Amino acid sequence: MIKTLFNRFEQGCKTSAYPRKPVFLPTEYRGLPIIDQQCSEALVTLCYENCPQDAINKEKRSIDLGKCVFCGACEKLSEGNFIKFTNNFEMGVAERDFLNTDVGMPDLAEHSKKHFKKLFGRSLQLRQVSAGGCNSCEADLNVLNTPVFDLSRFGINFVASPRHADGIMVTGPVSKNMKTALLKTYEALPTPKVVIANGACAISGGPFYGSPEITDWIDHHLLPVDLFIPGCPPHPMTALHALLKFFKK
Repeated sequence: MIKTLFNRFEQGCKTSAYPRKPVFLPTEYRGLPIIDQQCSEALVTLCYENCPQDAINKEKRSIDLGKCVFCGACEKLSEGNFIKFTNNFEMGVAERDFLNTDVGMPDLAEHSKKHFKKLFGRSLQLRQVSAGGCNSCEADLNVLNTPVFDLSRFGINFVASPRHADGIMVTGPVSKNMKTALLKTYEALPTPKVVIANGACAISGGPFYGSPEITDWIDHHLLPVDLFIPGCPPHPMTALHALLKFFKK
């Protein structure tokens, strides 16, 4: 027992001080991009033609972050002169259109005050549904339960049953085998309920877009989505920021 206490004292507190203190991710992390609207047409065309997700709008010179998998190909091809990814992880939005960089990202907290804060501001229980993804999003969501992030200290928990949940957090592009399960899980939620699309697959189909094995991505007439968290997969800090800003602030 004494040895255990000594080790605990030696290690100190491992839990992040976020959001009381800012967090700075490594420079290698690709977050919210900066776009130079003044770059040459040739560079824009080059990036547009080589984007594996068709996420770049050549006319508007913008990126659809709901489609983007943050592969960095556009930044490399343009040598940062057209698109440069920052380490800003704050990318969650309340409406799909706000994921287009030419539209901008309104304050999540303002939207939440009008819709969700009074309902879920003190306690939020979520049922996570993996609808056919590669397991990357699920792995990074699991990280939120580790001592470093400690999601439960904010009153947010993942639960086993949708009947005990306030909403669902969906990952994956919704495969044929998972569509019915997803819809039944949504129906089992008590009202009022929220839907969170986590990752490019859930938002737009991601790398699986166009595959005959997926039925529909979540926001395409399948379920009403209240919160979009982009990324492939979204960094745990991106998910944490979106949840706290949307439901707590």
